[in-house]
Amino acid sequence: MPATPVLPDGAVHLTLDHDFATAVPELALPWRAAEAPEPRLVVLNVALARELGLDPDELRSPDGVRLLVGAAVPAGARPVAQGYAGHQFGGFSPRLGDGRALLLGELTTPDGEVRDLHLKGSGRTPFSRGGDGFAVLGPMLREHLVSEGMHALGVPTTRSLAVVATGRPVQRDAVEPGGLLARVAASHLRVGSFQYARTSDDPALLRRLADHAIARHQPHLAGTPEPYAGLYGAVVAAQARLVAQWVLLGFVHGVMNTDNMTISGETIDYGPCAFVDAYDPGAVFSSIDTGGRYALGNQPAVAQWNLARFAEALLPLLDDDQERAIARATELLGTFPGEYVAAWASGMRAKLGLAGAGGGRADRRGDAGAGRGVAGHPRVGARRLDVVVPGAGGGRARQPGADPGDGARPARAGRLAGALARPGPRPRRDGPGQPCLRPAEPPRRGGARRGAGR
Repeated sequence: MPATPVLPDGAVHLTLDHDFATAVPELALPWRAAEAPEPRLVVLNVALARELGLDPDELRSPDGVRLLVGAAVPAGARPVAQGYAGHQFGGFSPRLGDGRALLLGELTTPDGEVRDLHLKGSGRTPFSRGGDGFAVLGPMLREHLVSEGMHALGVPTTRSLAVVATGRPVQRDAVEPGGLLARVAASHLRVGSFQYARTSDDPALLRRLADHAIARHQPHLAGTPEPYAGLYGAVVAAQARLVAQWVLLGFVHGVMNTDNMTISGETIDYGPCAFVDAYDPGAVFSSIDTGGRYALGNQPAVAQWNLARFAEALLPLLDDDQERAIARATELLGTFPGEYVAAWASGMRAKLGLAGAGGGRADRRGDAGAGRGVAGHPRVGARRLDVVVPGAGGGRARQPGADPGDGARPARAGRLAGALARPGPRPRRDGPGQPCLRPAEPPRRGGARRGAGR
């Protein structure tokens, strides 16, 4: 793969680092964006550009547009396609990755914050799995609108810097105009990134990835007695708060696979998502979610289940003794219900203009009954963690767990099955030295699917 051309000196004042590619090269495949035949800037997020320390006029220039489609990058940048694994609708895929995206690199804002600059719709990569690697302009504009709307509502989210029409016709059900999204995020590290590292059977890679995540998102944990437990606990809390905000807004993400759960606690991947017009815990807007796995009311349970998969990936870093590692992970995962309820109740009080909207310590009850008596609140279970440890013999810790399942029932007011309530995943192997996880086949729910298709 030829190197990406370099922008002329002074064309766009931007430095892009390559910390991710340097820290974990096993998860970073050097790659180049496909050529955009006739790139045309459609939307530029001027406010975000200025937050990032970029000159909007430079981004509007021909060289700026070349940057936004990945046709040229600043000197020293190393664009890569990121590798990751993931549970998709409960089934484990050991090799997913950026099939139509590239990480151009990391920039540092005037405030000293590090942000990824990432392209979506930039063409095929070795992770494309048969897809063409391109995106349609309409969905990219939709992601721009929804992600910026979420940001305005105070929800942690990836941001849209720009949308560019590529001038390439893209074949879907019909031929549609191609588009590309320039996306900004605190990082693109996902639960699936850690699953990929764990299934590689390389403990050093897993540790380097975790150290990179700590340096990026929780630098205060470096040098503490339990840095990896601290990282896991921080992600559990961030995701509990995030999903509570979704539910408060009536937002249905639609594709809560583990490769779409960020370590930063940001919303990512606005595909078949929508906001409900009226409260309906069974609302689904994805044409492929026929069982309602990712319905509005199931989102807290799915998040907790995904975090259990994150714990499985991190086990070797939590303790050298497997049983102690499982116990520590279970303890930390058990904080999810209290964190979720505190955020949900605080948000609901704020909506109603009630006192105490800030949410206090008293709200964080870490038991399954934390949501009892709160009208309309999905009850989140705090159960023990079922951990499958990939490795010799594929042994399973004898503790009950659960997959919310493709057929999980929609939540009802005050009642939602815990994420770890039914038998959890069974281990399998996808070849020599490649241990993987696969959940038990969940029951399917009959009846009509709610909501519009994608």
